[in-house]
Amino acid sequence: MPEPIEITFLGTGAAVPTIRRNHSAIVLHYTGEYILFDCGEGTQLQLQKAKISPLKISKIFITHWHADHFAGLLPLIETLHLEKRTEPLEIYGPEASRFVDAIIELSYWGTGFDIIAKDVESNQKIFENDLFEISTIKTRHSVPSVGYCFKEKDHVHIDIGKANKFGLRGIDIRKIKEDGKIKIGDKIIKLEDVSKITPGRKIIYTGDTRICPEIFKAAKNIDLLIHEGTFIERFEEREHSSAKEVARLAKKNNVKKLILTHFSKRYKTSKEIEKVVKLIFSKAIVAQDLMKVKI
Repeated sequence: MPEPIEITFLGTGAAVPTIRRNHSAIVLHYTGEYILFDCGEGTQLQLQKAKISPLKISKIFITHWHADHFAGLLPLIETLHLEKRTEPLEIYGPEASRFVDAIIELSYWGTGFDIIAKDVESNQKIFENDLFEISTIKTRHSVPSVGYCFKEKDHVHIDIGKANKFGLRGIDIRKIKEDGKIKIGDKIIKLEDVSKITPGRKIIYTGDTRICPEIFKAAKNIDLLIHEGTFIERFEEREHSSAKEVARLAKKNNVKKLILTHFSKRYKTSKEIEKVVKLIFSKAIVAQDLMKVKI
């Protein structure tokens, strides 16, 4: 069984926070790594409530530089300094170097550890290791913005019986896993000839955006789509999405699970949002602060 991917919603509110909904922030935990997507005001307090040490955060991905998505960065950085962090912290985002430099300038103490700001643009792979990769996706908002796609690497299971039939030894199996094929005598043996491949899981987080074709093209058949649903009905002049439209497009594109977040303060409870979106798409969930989901 693949290791679970756990998502913790630290903040699910929009520009104005409420008693029940903090500013935007989400933690993804996978194979011992904690990744933070957006860091609105109050994020470090929400981390404490979720029992996640801020020292465990290895990377931060900012979707755009509106305060409700980044205002928690400076206090988080100062806490990491006070807690004597030594490991570098990577911060990604559109124009990240300009904004991160300005944030650090506001601190009297400096950081005491390296902060590596990485500028990103739409539709590029920005991080990759042996287990997963993270790419950006074009979004449509009132300032430069991107969404993020987390893609787990495919799981390759070698069928020893099939490998034995081809006369593959241990060294051959390692090579075919690395290169995708191997030549034995005059025969080319492909990885799929001796293995079962389980596709890796895929998660998209949009940040703020109005309905964007690029998102739903990338989200076709996806395991989890985390999409903003600021308003129930359409409100494009504010460059946000309606929960009803998102639910319709998620259903049309066979999204396996949809979680809506970033709700306007006008909605006092989740029930009115839930009632509408569940009628359209039964696999839709309305996020709550400190909610945890495993996929």
